[in-house]
Amino acid sequence: MRIKSTLINYLFVLPAVVIFGVFYIYPFLKVFQLSLMEWDGILPTMQFVGLANFKEIMQDKIWWDSMWHAGYITLIALTFQNCLALLLALACDREIKAGNFFRVIFFIPPILSEVVVGLVWQWILDGNYGILNTALHNLGFSSLVHNWLSDPKTALTCIAVVHSWKGFGWGFIILLAGLQTIPRQLYEAAKVDGAGSWHVFTKITLPLMIPVFSMVVILTILGSMQVFVLIISMVGQGLVHHKDVPVLRILASMTGSSRFGYACAQGIIFGLVLIIVSFTQKKLSERIKQA
Repeated sequence: MRIKSTLINYLFVLPAVVIFGVFYIYPFLKVFQLSLMEWDGILPTMQFVGLANFKEIMQDKIWWDSMWHAGYITLIALTFQNCLALLLALACDREIKAGNFFRVIFFIPPILSEVVVGLVWQWILDGNYGILNTALHNLGFSSLVHNWLSDPKTALTCIAVVHSWKGFGWGFIILLAGLQTIPRQLYEAAKVDGAGSWHVFTKITLPLMIPVFSMVVILTILGSMQVFVLIISMVGQGLVHHKDVPVLRILASMTGSSRFGYACAQGIIFGLVLIIVSFTQKKLSERIKQA
């Protein structure tokens, strides 16, 4: 009976295991196999090169520059995006008028198409007839008129800010849900004891929200490091190396250079970096929670 019960339990999870194996494990093993090859993606012949692709990546300055660019976008998202999400979540967590309306409004940017958002912001930031430059000129700030997406000094920051604007709604919803799980009795007891708003936030809200903060940070890192559709939509055909991110470099290796093996090696390195960063963040959050 015990064996039969165990087999039945395994049968229930078998479909999920099969799907996971077919769509996750097998592709990963195939990608690892291709990373050891030199292949143009068309001809059936492949040349085994071992770890040569990985050695080349270690010396590929453009690839590591793209990693730094993704890290910069992630840094802006972790600060600007998540701080904005937290402030709005704290505001909507209180009993304010039209609270549900603001929750809907704040969640609109994340559900918009990245292509549409990129094209709209490209129009806003256009160096010739953009809304931003036109407004600056009409307000008398002609000295601030700039070609925002073509200048290497401002292009990446503009992309990072637009990405943060589009993505803050996810963090807002998750943080708001976390805030609403905190028992109201704790806040009432703190007020009775004469605690101020800052002490309530640092002694009650912040400690109880650490697991939620950790999840939001990990999701922000994973989402920001993999951004590429928004960049393509905003920059269009003017994409150059100072706007590159890892996913775009992988695509360039596949479609531009026809080096599928090298692209697979880049994908593996990129995946390992994301795993290490996420694991480190999780461990740090656990230590902070235990402190």
